[in-house]
Formats: sequence, C-alpha cells, structure tokens
Amino acid sequence: MWIFSPEMDNAIKYNYSFEILEGYTFERKITFKSYIGFLFSLRLKYPRSHPLNLIAKILLNSLYGRFGMNEISIRYEILSKEEFKETSENLILDFIEFEDHVLVGLKFEENEDSSNISIGIAAAITAYSRIFMSKFKNNPNINLYYTDTDSIYTDLKLDESFIDQKLLGKLKLEYFCEEAVFLAPKIYCLKTEKGLIKKVKGLKDTSSLTLNSFYWTDVKWSEIK
Repeated sequence: MWIFSPEMDNAIKYNYSFEILEGYTFERKITFKSYIGFLFSLRLKYPRSHPLNLIAKILLNSLYGRFGMNEISIRYEILSKEEFKETSENLILDFIEFEDHVLVGLKFEENEDSSNISIGIAAAITAYSRIFMSKFKNNPNINLYYTDTDSIYTDLKLDESFIDQKLLGKLKLEYFCEEAVFLAPKIYCLKTEKGLIKKVKGLKDTSSLTLNSFYWTDVKWSEIK
C-alpha cells in the first residue's frame, strides 16, 4: 500500500502502525494558490444556479484528478486498408472506415518531458482532505450520520473555528435538517425548512420521490432508471 507521509503521521495519532519498505520524495511548493483563489472567488460571487458557479465548481473539483490520471494520449492517422490490418489491435482506440482508407485513433504514451501528470500533487490533495476530515470521523464526541469527501451530517454544534461561509478550507453550514434518511453513498434525503433535498447517484429526475421513498415504503427502486 502506498500512503502520503503526512497522512501516515496523522494515522499514527489514531494508533495505526506502519512498516516503511520504500518511498518517493517530492519537492514541496505552493503551486495553484492564485488559480484556486480565483475560481473560489467566482463561486462566492455567483449563486449556485448561475453557470459560472457550476463551471468554477467543476474546474476546482477536477483539478487533482487530472494529475492522477493514467496518461494515454491519442493521435489520428489516415491509413490504407492494408496498413490498418497490419496495425496492432492493442494500439487502436478508435477508427472510422472510408472507401479505401481508415481514420485510426492510435494510443501512444507521451515522454516525461511533455507529461502533465503528477502523482505527488494528486496524492497530496486527496490526502490532506482526508486528514482534515479525520478530525470529525475519528472524534468519539461527534454523532456522524453521513459523510462524503468534504461534508458531514451531525447533530452536534461544531466549534466555530471549523466554520466560515466565505473562507476557503473551512466548513460551510449548509442546512438545518428536521429529518434525514441516509441509505448509501450519495443516496439520501434531507427535510429542511426550505423543502426536501434528494440525492440519488445516477438518477437525474428525483421529482417523483418523497421522503417516504427513502424509507423503502412507496417505491420500487429496481424500476427507477
């Protein structure tokens, strides 16, 4: 198992132990401060319903993932039918046949000089997020009903030092719930003073669902698409 060293140090606080066999060292720098700051300011400036808020959210959330992807690039070539037959199937990602030629998408791996992948960046971002969330997930004084990558649902009033509606890196108070049902990751329903908030991963239209639907009383989930 590979682990980011600050996350290992944090886990040791909770009585985990490790045997280090090998590792890699990465140079530490503040790389995306202005980029992240600009996008976060857009999210504060525009309401959630505004397209710029959504665009900024997607760019923020997808940044770390781009650095952790397996970098397989594609190049397109026009080949004769004979050349196409001689091309290894393992290299062909896509193709379109014409009369005498074939437009082929071929897989190739870029060299290190042109690579935009950095496992160190991806690992650090996700690890620091888990380190922050561990303050709540490993706290015996907090009743934790549901948690996601960057959110918690609890009946305990948190210390004000953890909360700031406009400060990047702090928790934001989103809802007060009168009732809530959590079934699985990204499948839940919240009854708030503003109405129901329904989330079902993979289901775009939740308009037919009620709070009782999440108690498995008036819906056949196998029939929902």
